[in-house]
Amino acid sequence: MDPVEIRIGFAPSLHLFLGPAHRAEPPASATVRCDGVSSLGHVVESLGVPLTEVGGLRVDGRAAGPGHVPADGERVEVAAVAKPQAVGSGAHAAAPRFLLDIHLGTLARRMRLLGLDAAYENPDIGDAALAALSAAEQRVMLSRDRGLLRRRELYAGAFVYSHRPDEQLDDVLTRFAPPLAPWTRCTACNGELASITKDEARGRLPDGTERTYDTFAECTACGQAYWRGAHYERLNAIVEHARRLTAGQPSV
Repeated sequence: MDPVEIRIGFAPSLHLFLGPAHRAEPPASATVRCDGVSSLGHVVESLGVPLTEVGGLRVDGRAAGPGHVPADGERVEVAAVAKPQAVGSGAHAAAPRFLLDIHLGTLARRMRLLGLDAAYENPDIGDAALAALSAAEQRVMLSRDRGLLRRRELYAGAFVYSHRPDEQLDDVLTRFAPPLAPWTRCTACNGELASITKDEARGRLPDGTERTYDTFAECTACGQAYWRGAHYERLNAIVEHARRLTAGQPSV
């Protein structure tokens, strides 16, 4: 087929994905020559925007899917994902499960602190294996790797916009509005915690802990013992911030 030329405009939050030439075109738009065969989704991703960050496409004012093949002269609008974002259906829409790549270990631990099901792969198992795991376990892939987020096998995905763990956590909470259940997951392995007695914890505690604390839990998966020790206030500040941030959020 003959090449065609289209015009694409992007929502403000998607501007950071565009190359310098297109970011300089207000309001972040691009005139693109297409081969007349490639899908609109392919064109959008070729400009640097992962489809995981696209909330909708409109062609000449009408809704279109990523499989649409652009025609000459069409004007395309690319919207950002609406928040909070629903994932899947039924129970999965209310309580999404997550998968984080090797670069997001701190975020994974903080998500687990809040009771979120956050699998984390360390060492790195590679993009293909991560995408396959996302599909097999129906987990939202969280990553800063655009190439990984372009993999078609993914169940769902989301780009993590910040390098800072505090901002990363806020981004996940506002984007997905997941229900919180603080202090119910092992921050080391993601297993579920169960209450245990002091006698059951004895032998796994540092010197003096048995005399100082009375409430204990253990991970049902790895056996790690937990108690409210010296780091509790710092961790609880993360929990309380998350609760304030998500208070009043609409459910998905």
